Amino acid sequence: MPNIAESELVINPDGSIYHLHLKPEELADTIITVGDPGRVEDVSKYFDNIQHKVQYREFVTNTGYLNNKRLTVVSTGIGTDNIDIVMNELDALANIDFNTRMVKREINSLNIIRLGTSGSVNEEIDIDTVLISEVAIGMDGLMHFYEYENSIWETVYIEAFTNFIRPNASSIKPYIASAGETLLAKFEKRYPKGTTLTACGFYGPQGRTLRAKHEFPDFIETVNKFRHKHFRITNLEMETAGIYGLGKLLGHQCLSVNAILANRIHQTFSSNPKKIIDKMIEDALELITS
Repeated sequence: MPNIAESELVINPDGSIYHLHLKPEELADTIITVGDPGRVEDVSKYFDNIQHKVQYREFVTNTGYLNNKRLTVVSTGIGTDNIDIVMNELDALANIDFNTRMVKREINSLNIIRLGTSGSVNEEIDIDTVLISEVAIGMDGLMHFYEYENSIWETVYIEAFTNFIRPNASSIKPYIASAGETLLAKFEKRYPKGTTLTACGFYGPQGRTLRAKHEFPDFIETVNKFRHKHFRITNLEMETAGIYGLGKLLGHQCLSVNAILANRIHQTFSSNPKKIIDKMIEDALELITS
């Protein structure tokens, strides 16, 4: 394989990667992603020590130790466009030699755990609960730019969902990706699991209408009615499907942990979102370091 060109892998003068401003030695093998840059401190305040702190634009990264386990926590900002940047640059830090610009012979598989917020689209999953994404369906289109294959059951699932929404959303081409099996097995002992829908925006793409008229006004109600075998859509957010798709493509274990702040069926919102987010962080760190 030829060297990766300077225009494709941009390395800063200090040897760090373009957007994250991280150097390969500053990245742990276990990574926690959060959307909000301010939440990096909410996670790393539990670390026993912090070795590296880096900030550039919305990307804030702290790397340190907790219970003798090295961890990196990085903010992604909102949406799968940012996930495309973060996942590719994390993989580059782990699996490309920055001196030779060549992919390493031995590929390092990272553990990537998203600690994020989400809204329930299921009347049975109420606010102030936490669930993990067993599978994610992307409504954003990111993975259509990559050579990506699904398993047989994923193919059947996404065909069922696509056919279900097609009468109302014929221009949308969903994709599907699953959680990493190792991380899922570890976390499902504590949390319920479900199917997460990843949207490309917060308002229209999630069925919200303020002043702009919505092309699919019954979006939430329609999604709530979908069933495929024992599966149904549980929650809606903006990153998980991109993380899962690129994670699978690049050979990483990924899991999305979701604090449910809103219930779109009941039209309710948490009165104390910080409390459930903090509880999610504490419990997840316990599981990650156990």
